[in-house]
Order: sequence, then structure tokens, then C-alpha cells
Amino acid sequence: MSIQRTSALPVSDKCPNCGKRSLVEDSITGELSCGNCGYVVRERAVDQGPEWVSSANDDSANRIRTGAPTSITYRDMGLSTIIGRSYQDASGRSLSSPMKSTIDRLRKWDSRSPAMGSMERNLGQALTELDKLGDKLAISSAIKERAAYIYRKALERGLLRGRSISGIVAASLYAALRDTETPRTLKDIAASSNLKRKDIARDYRILLREMDLSMPVVDATRNVARVASKVGMSEKTTRRALEIVRLTEEKEISAGKAPMGLAASSLYLAGLLEGEPKTQKLIAEAAGVTEVTVRNRYKGLRAELKGLIQGLDEDTMADAS
Repeated sequence: MSIQRTSALPVSDKCPNCGKRSLVEDSITGELSCGNCGYVVRERAVDQGPEWVSSANDDSANRIRTGAPTSITYRDMGLSTIIGRSYQDASGRSLSSPMKSTIDRLRKWDSRSPAMGSMERNLGQALTELDKLGDKLAISSAIKERAAYIYRKALERGLLRGRSISGIVAASLYAALRDTETPRTLKDIAASSNLKRKDIARDYRILLREMDLSMPVVDATRNVARVASKVGMSEKTTRRALEIVRLTEEKEISAGKAPMGLAASSLYLAGLLEGEPKTQKLIAEAAGVTEVTVRNRYKGLRAELKGLIQGLDEDTMADAS
């Protein structure tokens, strides 16, 4: 019997019998036991790994036969089966022409079966659009699954009636991005989905109101590096802007201010302090805000942080005028 130590166990796991932290897991029997006293903590554990086929002729690259894992981003969770496009039998021989016609007819009936109701068709179309939109925005699969979960709940509550599928998909994705604190704006989603920003914002407010979603406050520091890379600022200036943002949060200056506008104005101020000035128009376009926002936020930072930041003197204020 081969006993191997598992790496997935938390450090705080102790044996309930002797209190030692020496739990080992037997991958063959599925038992979790103590290596000190032999007490069996858990038995019949479910193996979460892939299923393998042991064969002397199979190489290690082709031994897995379980298929793709289940995911909420699939309409059927990846569990249902369909009639494939292959015209071969189990032995690999080609089917006759009459049998091919029969398979085509069965495939058509299978796709039009009562199991594909209106909600299933809606969900299939929505998740396809979600996958395409997620690829355009270059987001992870975890965020896609969160967006798919929000969309499924909205569909169950009947929030899709009278509203477009693409609009609710975009709103669900934005809600998932806000929930995971991923720096993407409504403007980014609108540009990728070919929808109006105000329409996505309206559907997003509906999701918040009807589903009682609570979103965390957007952190301005997550947007600083993104804007800095667009305008071509150095790493030193970016770090100075992050220090300014953290200082505004400590002094409670950032309360009630838009995170993107605060990030843009902090970068503008950091550029002046580090001798790497950028125009307000350039930073505003990179951040997706107006020049007036950058100018007003900058003036507020200059007044509130004077005396707290080294280099923020009269000469700097004159250069920025």
C-alpha cells in the first residue's frame, strides 16, 4: 500500500485523537489517517482527480478519458450528449447511404427535442455571447463562471422578459467584474459588445435592485497601472501615483470621488513630481474620463496634500497652471 502525503490539507488540520499534525491520505483506499497514532479521520474520500485507463499500449498523454470538466458556463454543464458528425460505426467502418440519412434525421430530431425549451435556447445563446465577450475582454474563466451564475439567476427570476439577451449578458459580466474587483469599465464592455453604455448601466442597476447584489467599492489603485501603461509612464511614476492614491485614502480625501478620475489625477500629479509630465487630455483619454474631471481632481489633491508630499511646492503648481 502506497501512502502519500497530501498537499491540499490545511496546516491547521490536526488528528482528533492525538492532536498531532501528521495526517496522511491514502490515494488507493481513500482514507485520511494519522501517521502518529493510526486513527482514521475520514474514509471513502472522493477522488477529485482525473480517471485513468491503465494499458500497456497507451502512452501517458492519451490515458485520460473523462473529457472536459463540468462548468456553469455551458448550457448543459457539459454533461449532456449529442449525436456527432461522424458517419462511422463502433468498428470504424463507414455507414451506408440509407443509414447516413437516418442518422441525419435523428440528429435533427435530437436538436429539436422538447428538452430544448425556450429557457434552454435562451441560456445557450446567452452563454455563447458571454464566452465571446469574455474573450474580447481577456478575462479569466473564473469571472466567466461568476457572470454565468448571475445570468442564470436573472433568468430564473424572469428578469429577461422585455429585455435583450446581450444587454443582460453584458450587465452580468460587469457585475462579475465588479464583484471580483477586476479593472474593467462600462466603456470597455460597451465597446466590446457593440451596446450603448447607458443601456448596460440600466440593466446593471436592474440586476442590483432585483437580485439584492452588493458590490465592493472600486479600488483606485487597480486602475493606476492600467492607465499608466496606456500613456507610457515609467514604473517610478506609477509607484509615486500609487503612493498618492494610498495617501488620499488614509486622509479620507477619496470619499465620494470616482476611482478612475482619482487614478488619472494621481498619475497626472505624479508625472509632474517625477519630471515626466503628460497632458491632461492624454491621461483623460486613457482613463476614459473628461479633462475637466482630471483638472478638478488634480486641484483638489494639490490643495489637500500640500505639505504632505515632497516636491509639491509653488513651482510645481505654476508648471501645472
